[in-house]
Amino acid sequence: MTEFAVSKRAPILLVEDSDDDFEATIRAFRKSGNLHNEVVRCSSGAEALDYLFQRGDYGPSSDTYAPRPGLILLDLNMPGIDGRAVLKIIKGDRRLSEIPVIVMTTSDDERDVSECYSYGANSYVKKPVDLDGFFEAIKRLKEFWFEIAVLPKDISDSL
Repeated sequence: MTEFAVSKRAPILLVEDSDDDFEATIRAFRKSGNLHNEVVRCSSGAEALDYLFQRGDYGPSSDTYAPRPGLILLDLNMPGIDGRAVLKIIKGDRRLSEIPVIVMTTSDDERDVSECYSYGANSYVKKPVDLDGFFEAIKRLKEFWFEIAVLPKDISDSL
C-alpha cells in the first residue's frame, strides 16, 4: 500500500438501497481478501447525508459514532434523495469534497456518466450483472483505491 492510499482505519461508506447488492458487495470485498476497513451501510441518500454531516441518528446526542469515511461507494438510483443529489452535496462541501466517491450503478447511460463526472465523481463503475463479474469489479476497485491510488496528504492525515 502506498503512503497515501485509503487508510486501513477509515470506514468505507456504502450507500446502497438494495439488500442483494449490499450483500454481494460485502461478499466481494471478503473474497478479494484482507480488507481491514469497516463497511458502513446507509440504505438511502438521506441516511448517507445524516451520516456524513453527523446529524439525526448519527448526531452528537446519538449512540452511533459516524467516523469520516475514506471512500464512498454510491448507488445512483435510489428513491428519495438519489445518488446524483448526494454526490452534488458531497462534492459541494469543502469538508467532504476530497473523499473519493465511486458511483456504482447498473446504468451505462452516457448522460448519467457525464453528469456524475461533472458533479465530481472520482470514478463511475457499471455494476456487472453476473456475480463473477461483480466480484472481479470489486477486486479491481479495492486494488486501485487501497493499493495504487495516491490521495492528498490532508485526507490521509484525517483518516
